[in-house]
Amino acid sequence: QVQLVESGGGLVQVGGSLRLSCAASERTFSSYRKGWFRQAPGKEREFVAAINWSGGSTYYADSVKGRFTISRDNAKNTVYLQMNSLKPEDTAVYYCAAAASYGGSYYDGLSYRYWGQGTQVTVSS
Repeated sequence: QVQLVESGGGLVQVGGSLRLSCAASERTFSSYRKGWFRQAPGKEREFVAAINWSGGSTYYADSVKGRFTISRDNAKNTVYLQMNSLKPEDTAVYYCAAAASYGGSYYDGLSYRYWGQGTQVTVSS
């Protein structure tokens, strides 16, 4: 059973930065795309960012473009989300996700098979 373990969440002031990490338990999943999603209280889960297997292609939600950066280190089987210029509306539980095959949408959570437990990010004003 593949496990994804997120870390790096916390409380930060408006304009601050955080870096989330997501470590996968199996190296084979370095071959496939990974993504970050978030869910705020009372809202549906939404796409944040995704990255292809090599790290050569990245995808972002319009709301985070220019502020967040997704990256991956396949040698460490880890994906990162660097979040800068944080806003109160970024407050949510952030989840990393891993696909188990090629193909599928980078933006659709249904195309990812494995999910982490989530890490809380709170941006205070």
